[in-house]
Amino acid sequence: MSQISVFKFGGASVKDASAVKNVGNIITNYKGGANLVVIVSAMGKTTNALEVLVKLGFNKQDFDDELKELLKFHLDIIDGLFTDKTTIVKEVSQIFEEIKIILNTNNSTEYNYLYDQVVSLGEVISTKIIAAYCNSVGVKAEFKDARGLIKTDNTYREGKVNWNVTEYLIHQSIDPIFEKEEGASEVIITQGFIGQSSEGNTTTLGREGSDYTAAIFAYSLNATEVTIWKDVPGVLNADPKYFDDAQILNQLSYTDAIELAYYGATVIHPKTIKPLENKKIPLRVKSFVNPSGAGTVINERDSLSALPTFIFKMGQALISISPKDFSFMVEENLSEIFGLLAKYRIKENLMQHSALSFQVCVDNDIDKITKFYLDLEKSFNIQLEENLELITVRNYNQSTVDRLIGGKKLLVEQKNSHTVRLVAQSSHT
Repeated sequence: MSQISVFKFGGASVKDASAVKNVGNIITNYKGGANLVVIVSAMGKTTNALEVLVKLGFNKQDFDDELKELLKFHLDIIDGLFTDKTTIVKEVSQIFEEIKIILNTNNSTEYNYLYDQVVSLGEVISTKIIAAYCNSVGVKAEFKDARGLIKTDNTYREGKVNWNVTEYLIHQSIDPIFEKEEGASEVIITQGFIGQSSEGNTTTLGREGSDYTAAIFAYSLNATEVTIWKDVPGVLNADPKYFDDAQILNQLSYTDAIELAYYGATVIHPKTIKPLENKKIPLRVKSFVNPSGAGTVINERDSLSALPTFIFKMGQALISISPKDFSFMVEENLSEIFGLLAKYRIKENLMQHSALSFQVCVDNDIDKITKFYLDLEKSFNIQLEENLELITVRNYNQSTVDRLIGGKKLLVEQKNSHTVRLVAQSSHT
């Protein structure tokens, strides 16, 4: 079989008709000499809009206006792409009718289950449109439903992949297409973010999980490389929202990329890197605005850059925990705390403990934190501080740290030889 490359396009790259045409050009102009699997996210802010619909439907509130508005958004994109749009309008309209039926007939009390059944359809709509557009401009593209290929457990909104079954199904589905005689499809269009449980229910892989999908397909197909197309020129050393002079990191090792993702870098999904590292598949992060740019390559080579890298996570909460009695913070206490973090699916972004206390910095999800708090307060004293920011600096120096902290209340500081992590409260909070 010939070589296979995997492309992933996020929501910003297909936000309107002009953006879809640009994606079509990138696919058309691909000269890699390999068959292509293209992973696509929901269009623009569709996921956010579908989340609103889920909340309304779950609470038995009217959602017709919001549903019509989202349908119009997609029909406007279709209008800008097709001369003959009868078939694609019918297919997309049917999916919106499916959303309406799911929301109107839902009897499940499990919000996460309903979320996955509805929000997943944003990717299905997007890929239907992209596949149809590619074929309309002469690119032989075949639509594949990822729900029939990526198998997970039934952890809704955070499905855990069954790798053996998934790899088998992807090979069984994709190999025959790429092994056909000349003139057959050479491009597969499929969805990021979604999968299916063994019970046949749709699951999702977590927000921003489309990057992870690209890694799953690449690993399963022994791809030559993966390219993630973004609205930035590559992996930058800082978020341009906070730094005017952010610089591109031309090359990163897998280890560096995993660490940056773990610390909260938003360009790469944390689970994406490991499957690629296991098979030494290079990952490129490139700009769909400037496709000819070199971008960033992530591979097994050690990164030599000493450029400081800044990662900001806003909307954080710091939970400080100490025993109510005269005991120390020992393994038994920590076991209880970690058990509750796992129970309520709260991801720790930073933690530290001393003999008398344990502190954990988490995303400020009020619902999860409240449940965690109510369980913990039976055994522990708890202090909660909200509206914080978590700052991570790799390749730091003290003057950089001092400049970042200026005017802020520093609550936690952790350092090793090359990384400093700071939990801080802005002076105006």
